[in-house]
Amino acid sequence: MKAVFFTAHGGNDVLTFGERPDPVPGAGEVLVRIEAAALNRLDLFVRDGIPGVPVAFPHVPGADGTGVVEALGTGVKGPAPGSRVVLQPGLSCGTCEFCVAGERSLCVSFRILGEHVPGTFAEKIAVPHANVYPAPRRLSPEKAAAFPLVGLTAWRMLVTRAALRPGETVLVHGVGSGVSTFAVQIAKLCGASRVFVTSSSEEKRARARELGADEAIDYTTADVGKAIRELTGKRGVDVVVDSVGAATWRHSLTAAAKKGRIVTCGATSGPNPEEEIRIIFWKQLTILGSTMGTDSEFAAMLAAVDAGRLEPVVDTVFPLADARKAYERMASGAGFGKIVLKMNG
Repeated sequence: MKAVFFTAHGGNDVLTFGERPDPVPGAGEVLVRIEAAALNRLDLFVRDGIPGVPVAFPHVPGADGTGVVEALGTGVKGPAPGSRVVLQPGLSCGTCEFCVAGERSLCVSFRILGEHVPGTFAEKIAVPHANVYPAPRRLSPEKAAAFPLVGLTAWRMLVTRAALRPGETVLVHGVGSGVSTFAVQIAKLCGASRVFVTSSSEEKRARARELGADEAIDYTTADVGKAIRELTGKRGVDVVVDSVGAATWRHSLTAAAKKGRIVTCGATSGPNPEEEIRIIFWKQLTILGSTMGTDSEFAAMLAAVDAGRLEPVVDTVFPLADARKAYERMASGAGFGKIVLKMNG
């Protein structure tokens, strides 16, 4: 099969488009012929090398994918070959205390497709049966590949961890990423009265308003924390969605209302932000970490996508052979929504 892989960590020059052996589904696995796969910033980190996360070379990256079931491993009764499916990227053991409680992403041996094991940037992949879900019929392969990881992440952040309630207010930093485009939509779906976003791009701010954002702030010309306080009559927002980290953390603390919640799923600008503990205890803030999500959360998010209540946003589509260009687009930060790889043929 054709695939994108690398045999050493490094920049884009390590990415190779070539032949890899076809995977064979083992017991409890489903073989999927991938139609489209989407990039996440995680793919940049995996290519560069994540300290403490070894991979077996040659390594195929890619967490998100959609395709058609080609074969079933022993013990698997469905879905039937020919079915269109999407993949839940999180892998768990199924037996630890967290898995038994239904908390897949807290599994003691939690792994992600394309990070710890071969991923979706290939024409075929074998995955556990539990990770295979029906693809929304209304979506093209490009859009169907564009929502699993980011949609699940944003859903858990806002619905489960932050427990967003109707009438509350939300700030989403750095709109344009896959998580942020879903966070805006999910916030409005949950009944948020006002959703604020930030971006240095006028085009991204305009597109965020089309998704439902009420106010868009240019963080290059405004102090975001102070701007939020001014726009809310010094109150602040109930929930801050922060996946940026070092560059935005102090703004998040300032922007949060008293008894507000700050929920984080990443740190794209750095993991060690400047902290101000006094703000946390004085305002009685709650800091919430969030990673991926549970099967029930994925099913709920998928149902919302299937019903058209959430819409995957695709930035650009590249053929699999042009993966280096897709990585360049991801690294540039210029995109709005997901960057998708389309399989040849």
